[in-house]
Amino acid sequence: MPKAASGAPALAAGCPVIIKPASETPLTMLALMPLLEEAGVPKGVVNVLPSKKTGPIVDHLLHDPRVRVVSFTGSTEIGRVLLRSAADQVLKPAMELGGNAPLIVFEDADIDVAVEGAMLAKMRNLGEACTAANRFYVHTKIFDRFVAKFKAAMSSLKVGNGLDPDTDVGPLVNKSTKDKVAFFVQDAVAKGAEIKLGGENISGPGFYYPPTVLVNVPESAECVADEIFGPVASTETWEDEEEVIRKANDTIFGLAAGIWTKDSTKG
Repeated sequence: MPKAASGAPALAAGCPVIIKPASETPLTMLALMPLLEEAGVPKGVVNVLPSKKTGPIVDHLLHDPRVRVVSFTGSTEIGRVLLRSAADQVLKPAMELGGNAPLIVFEDADIDVAVEGAMLAKMRNLGEACTAANRFYVHTKIFDRFVAKFKAAMSSLKVGNGLDPDTDVGPLVNKSTKDKVAFFVQDAVAKGAEIKLGGENISGPGFYYPPTVLVNVPESAECVADEIFGPVASTETWEDEEEVIRKANDTIFGLAAGIWTKDSTKG
């Protein structure tokens, strides 16, 4: 039951696959099927099983003796559930779970380059990517200049319908994701963070949330410990290198990280 990307090794080994796409986005995988057949994949070798009843269907598949590998991309919470279920059949797992990527900007960094990289790291897929930058640690000596340019770049993004070619920021995937993003911002502000940009719900239909920049976010804020999964950047200052490395590593989501510096030895 692999995700689309990890289906290739299974096919190369002569194994059929069953793909259970995300309930909110099944059409993407269904649209891929004709292309697979056109490329020569025999019918019945790749099977797509869309359903909103994910739990019962996946649990049934994981207890079928013909299934040998389970691959999953998604939240750590659901990954734990799948791993427990996969243990009954001693299935080999291939998990790509939630992220909480830190991005450290050093004092010597080229600020323009760092901001450009920060935009790519944060706003890829509106922040709805497990590898998206979640926590920005910027050296105190360049913090104000970095935030000013980062805010300007974020504020230049146009929010709107994704069908409009001029749109930079479309809606989030569902209401629960929007509500979670809004909660993270409210919680951070209640604990002392300051909103430099955005931070207000957009009225009207659709699950829209504006590009948001938070500064001086305390370590106690929920968005520091969890995956934001939206267009919100949490920024903090730092001075001591060992301390910022400790903060960057203080997470159970060790999926991705980044640094900006002119000194290659810091990598």
